[in-house]
Amino acid sequence: MGLWSKKAAQPGEMISPVSAGGGFTATGICTIVDMDSLEIEVDVNEAFINRVEAGQPVVANLNAYPKWDIPAEVIAIIPTADRNKATVRVRIGFLEKDERVLPDMGIRVSFLQKMAETTAEKKEGVVVPNAAVLNEGDESYVILVKNGRIEIKQVEVAEETSNYSRIVKGVRAGDQVVASYDEELENNQKVSIN
Repeated sequence: MGLWSKKAAQPGEMISPVSAGGGFTATGICTIVDMDSLEIEVDVNEAFINRVEAGQPVVANLNAYPKWDIPAEVIAIIPTADRNKATVRVRIGFLEKDERVLPDMGIRVSFLQKMAETTAEKKEGVVVPNAAVLNEGDESYVILVKNGRIEIKQVEVAEETSNYSRIVKGVRAGDQVVASYDEELENNQKVSIN
């Protein structure tokens, strides 16, 4: 099922499956868009194409809604390059459908790095943004909020990527971890979360 997006012929006009070349014959009545199969096509600089792979997570932001993060993933890398622009085309699929996404809208994408998986089993620990981990010498800490008060807790980081750290000791799932703050925080300090 689709929606028509462009009316190409008016009542009384002649249409033909092929163009007669004269310009007076339309080749279709309208353009129909399948809203369930909308995709993003982006040109990636060929110097960076080695960082992109099928199945890689992507965050897309429409120019019309710049603060709305739309989850997506790479469907395919088109196996030809544009020599004039030195780019390679990448197809990206939306993970969630939304009526605000329309054909031919301007969009920006950010390719995310997958967390490294060395085994097929789920790894133990809690994943937090790198900004939440404080390092002092060989020791690592996070700032937690418990019962409206700050608790600075020593943790053990097992793995770190460019964006996230996996903590295996000191933090549990469900703990409130402070990732950013405007002022110096101390143990047992009373805080409110905005």
